[in-house]
Amino acid sequence: MAHDLKDVEIEKAQFVFSVYDWEGSGQMDAMDLGNALRALNLNPTIELIGKMGGTQKRGEKKIKFEEFLPIFSQVKKEKEQGCFEDFLECLKLYDKNEDGTMLLAELTHSLTALGERLDDVELENVMKDCMDPEDDDGNIPYAPFLKKMMDNMVVIDHVK
Repeated sequence: MAHDLKDVEIEKAQFVFSVYDWEGSGQMDAMDLGNALRALNLNPTIELIGKMGGTQKRGEKKIKFEEFLPIFSQVKKEKEQGCFEDFLECLKLYDKNEDGTMLLAELTHSLTALGERLDDVELENVMKDCMDPEDDDGNIPYAPFLKKMMDNMVVIDHVK
């Protein structure tokens, strides 16, 4: 099933898998599936991670490398992922002055009300880790924010 992966992709997947194989047992916790896929430069939704066997609680399920490869291959083919440029285009819709900034209030609203919504604690962590200070008009530069979000692999824990 993972025959469509290149040797270099399999090698990268082995490395990432080994990072999340905390005990060195040849298995990783299914709760870490999303983080492992993101470390491979994929951007799966929480829903997709669940469909692929990811869990919300540590210790519920383990995944072997032989199971991880087909998951990696499948998620690579998914069309429901966005990249930096896709997200940047979305944020440009809020750029009223066409100067690379948007109202912090609009970004906050978008993060807490649309798509995979963040709760107040998650939002606070994102703001602390990725947000530049707002200017006197309440605007923030959105490209650096987005770059920090994607480069730093900000992990948002959706376990309730």
